[in-house]
Amino acid sequence: MKGYTPPPRMTISNEPAPITRNITITEGISVKDLAEKLGIRAKDVIARLVVRGVFATINQTLDAELASEMARFFGADTEVITFEEQAAKDTTEATESKEEGAEAVPRPPVVTIMGHVDHGKTTLLDSIRSTNVAGGEAGGITQHIGAYKVAITDKASPAYGREIVFLDTPGHEAFTRMRSRGAKATDIVVLVTAADDGVMPQTIEAIDHAHAAEVPIIVAVNKIDKPGAMPERVKKQLADRGLLPEDWGGKTVFVDVSAKQKTNLNLLMEMILLTADLQELKATPGRAASGLVLEAKLDRGRGPVGTILVQNGTLRAGDNFVVGNVYGKVRAMFDDRGKALKEAPPSTPVEIIGLEGLPQAGDQFVVVTDREKARDISEYRGQKAREATLAKSSRVSLEGLAEQLKTAGMKELNVILKADVQGSVEVLGDLLGRLSNEKVRLKLLRSGIGAITETDVLLASASNAIIIGFNVRPERKAQELADQEKVDIRLHSIIYELQDEIKRAMTGLLEPTIKETYQGRAEVLETFRIPKVGTIAGCRVSDGLIKRDSEVRLLRDNVVVFKGKVASLRRFKDDASQVTSGMECGISISNYGDIKAGDVIEAFVTERIAAEAIK
Repeated sequence: MKGYTPPPRMTISNEPAPITRNITITEGISVKDLAEKLGIRAKDVIARLVVRGVFATINQTLDAELASEMARFFGADTEVITFEEQAAKDTTEATESKEEGAEAVPRPPVVTIMGHVDHGKTTLLDSIRSTNVAGGEAGGITQHIGAYKVAITDKASPAYGREIVFLDTPGHEAFTRMRSRGAKATDIVVLVTAADDGVMPQTIEAIDHAHAAEVPIIVAVNKIDKPGAMPERVKKQLADRGLLPEDWGGKTVFVDVSAKQKTNLNLLMEMILLTADLQELKATPGRAASGLVLEAKLDRGRGPVGTILVQNGTLRAGDNFVVGNVYGKVRAMFDDRGKALKEAPPSTPVEIIGLEGLPQAGDQFVVVTDREKARDISEYRGQKAREATLAKSSRVSLEGLAEQLKTAGMKELNVILKADVQGSVEVLGDLLGRLSNEKVRLKLLRSGIGAITETDVLLASASNAIIIGFNVRPERKAQELADQEKVDIRLHSIIYELQDEIKRAMTGLLEPTIKETYQGRAEVLETFRIPKVGTIAGCRVSDGLIKRDSEVRLLRDNVVVFKGKVASLRRFKDDASQVTSGMECGISISNYGDIKAGDVIEAFVTERIAAEAIK
């Protein structure tokens, strides 16, 4: 047009502004939030990103390195903190600004029971809780972290009415990582040592973990009622390790206890509370909750379920939260005895439902007010985790090719691992990784939680892998497919038996093993309680047959709850030697009564056969 002068083009300076201030940014900060912290318009940040070759929207998240680079260009130095640290900072500021609920109050101590396998840790906790946890664990050893809140009910005790939270961590050497997680959440470690056995390798490991976590140690010398008990020898061995008893002039509290006879249990709890009082443990119930994931599992009926230890603040039903790269909303929560709770104060272990995915045990748990922000952070972290996994995948290079040529004689054993909870998957994955040697390399193709599925069997068939199931069973169709495809499924419930079998397989020294032959399964339709007899399960045989002399496995959501023998088998009122598919019958299981409608009773017979080494 005649006489029209176009406006000057917008030019973006390539010269960074001088550094004049410091700002704090969180991981996964959005373009909008970064602009607000810098005090500039969001479109200026977007324009600068375009020059940098990054096309971003106003709500897009930026990684810490790119956000710091943008901030430096606009004249600000950055300090990068995690989302949890920022949430804690915001919560503290918000709490301090309110008068109500800002007071820090004493909280119950969190105590971790540690020590060597079979030294009586779980039995000691059973005696304190007056329950029987060890009876439900495979082989009598603890293989998951349990968390329990115990109130002192003895009115004669000076600590009457006070509460202690106990974490029961596994004692077997393969659970070092699980134990170290327990130590990080704890205020006090109770080191259980058997008076008839003395200091063992895992006892020393437990001491190292406690020292690394910088928490006080109380030594419980257990099994003092046994004939060969020598408590003084234990004291000397531990004194040599730096734990000098108080009566010898040291600072470590020693308590002689007997878990079976319930001797000195009140004294032990009083010592725990006295040690806790010296630490002045406090929390602020009025603030938003934060804590730690102790365990996570996939439940068929309830979805992902997390065991959370609330460390500060009060967790309420309906709260939104972020935990690792997962977000969610507390739809329901339960205490260690299965009772539904509306709120959980500090130092309370709870099982929560409402997770959008499965978190890693050990992840930080933090309640947030903004659900959208929670989702953005979890998506950002999920993307980062996927990128890290892809970066780890092996790419062929010349150096790698030379290495492959060197190891051409090496055999590779592919493994697919399924377990009932996240902690076991982590531990077993580590264990299998460490078992590789110069002749055989173990390669973990897939690991996950829940029953063995058809997808697992198909992957094993395609990649010539074996499937290891830890405390889980294959689905019916998956078992049929495995038989058809000749896929080897090894089922275990005790970790060191699994470890020994893999080791023997790798050295070609597999001894004759006990083989299970599947007989049939029955679905529990209803249960009946008969005095002097126990619980009878009214069942329909859905597959195969059930015999009176069968060994049985009780499955709940494809997870093994109990393993035992048939106590009685009846058709109507008559004893039956066997019941075949399609028929209804009554089954009682020896020494077990916790059967529920919907459970599955799987019958099998065991026989001794010569096993082949894995080729």
